[in-house]
Amino acid sequence: MRHISADYIFPVFALPIKNGIVTIDDDGTILDVSSEHEFHDPTAKVERYEGIICPGFVNTHCHLELSYLHEQITEKAEMTGFIKQFVAKRNTFSEQDVQKAIEKAEAEMIKNGIVAVGDISNNNSTFAQKAKGNLIYHTFVEVFSMDERKAEDVFNKGLELINELQQLEETLDIKLHASLVPHAPYTMSEKLLMLLNQEAMQNNSLISIHNQESETESELFISHSGKMFDSFKAMGMDVSMIRKTGVNSLRSTLPFFKDVSKILLVHNTFTSLEDIKYIKAEAAKWKSEIYFSTCPSANLYIENALPHYPYFVDEDVHLTIGTDSLASNHHLSILDELKLITEHYPFIDLQTLLKWATKNGADFLRLNKLGSIEKGKKPGLNLLRNVDLENLHITEFTEVQKLI
Repeated sequence: MRHISADYIFPVFALPIKNGIVTIDDDGTILDVSSEHEFHDPTAKVERYEGIICPGFVNTHCHLELSYLHEQITEKAEMTGFIKQFVAKRNTFSEQDVQKAIEKAEAEMIKNGIVAVGDISNNNSTFAQKAKGNLIYHTFVEVFSMDERKAEDVFNKGLELINELQQLEETLDIKLHASLVPHAPYTMSEKLLMLLNQEAMQNNSLISIHNQESETESELFISHSGKMFDSFKAMGMDVSMIRKTGVNSLRSTLPFFKDVSKILLVHNTFTSLEDIKYIKAEAAKWKSEIYFSTCPSANLYIENALPHYPYFVDEDVHLTIGTDSLASNHHLSILDELKLITEHYPFIDLQTLLKWATKNGADFLRLNKLGSIEKGKKPGLNLLRNVDLENLHITEFTEVQKLI
C-alpha cells in the first residue's frame, strides 16, 4: 500500500483537492482519495511531491504503424501534399526499421504518462508489440475504398485483421480490443459505409473516422471541385467515384452511423459551430453518442491550422486528445498537446484540459478502470511538475513524470 500526495490532486471526476492524498494498493488500484484533513493515519508514510497528480493519459488517436515515417514528411504541406509524400515513402523502409520504430514509439508514450491508446491499423505490423501488454490498446482496423465493386473484398480483409487480433488474444490470454472502422468520408463508398455500420451495430462496436481535417475536403462532396479533388485527379484516381451530395463531408457521412452506440470524429480542424450544433441535434434523435478527438500538433504539422476550441467548450461536447502519428508529429505526448492548446487558448482551464486528456477518452474507449482517480479504479498516476500552482495552469516548462 502507498500513500501519495501533491500540492493538488486532480481526480477529474470531481474538483481538485489541495494537498490531497491518494491511497493505492500494490497493483495500483485506488483505495481512497482524501484531503489531508480527512486522512486519519498518523503512522502512514506519505510520499510527497511538488506539483499536480492526475490520472494516466488516454491517447484516443494514434497511428503507431506509421512511426517509421518520423520526420520524413514535410511540414505544412496540407493534406494533399501529406498524402503524396506518404504514398511515395511508405514502402521504402525495411520491416526491421518499421518494428524498431513501433517499439520506440510505444516506449515514448509510456514515458509520457500515456496508459491507453486508440490506435489505427491498416495492417498487422503493430500486433506483436500490442500483444506484449505494455499499454492498453483499442485497435481501430481501418478500411477504405471508393469503389462500390471492391466494398465486400475490402470489408472482408478488414475482418481478417480483426480475427488475427482475436486469435492473438486467445493464445496469449491478453485483452486486445478492436473494431472495424472507416478511414475518412472521402475514401468511402456508400456500400462500404453500410457494411461497416451493420458490423458495428451487430457487435456494439466503436466507430472512429477522420473528419474535416482539410478545408477542401467538403468541396469534394458539395461540387466535385477544389484542391483535394484536383490533386486526386492528378494522382490518377477515379474521382467520379467520390460521392457528390451537395452537403459537406460530415453531413454526407455521419448519418450512415446513426444507430452506432459511440462514434469518434477525429481531427475536426475545420469543423464549424454549425457542424457541432448539427451533430448535437442529430445525435439527440439517433442512438449514437458522439465524441471528438483533437490532435493539435498534427493539425499544425499538416494544415498549419487548429480547431476553434471555444466552439467545443461552449457547446459542452465530449472532446478527447490524440497525438496522431510520428509521420505528422514530432512527439507522442498528450502533455505537449495540452501545452499547445493552452498556448493558443489560455482561458481553457486545467480541469477541462485534463478531462479531455483522461476521462473522456477512457469513457469513449469503454475502459472503465481508467480516466479518473476514484475508489476502485486503476488509472495510473501522473505527476505534472513545474506548474503554475497559483493559477492552476500548465506552462511551457511543465513536465510529466509517470508515478504509477
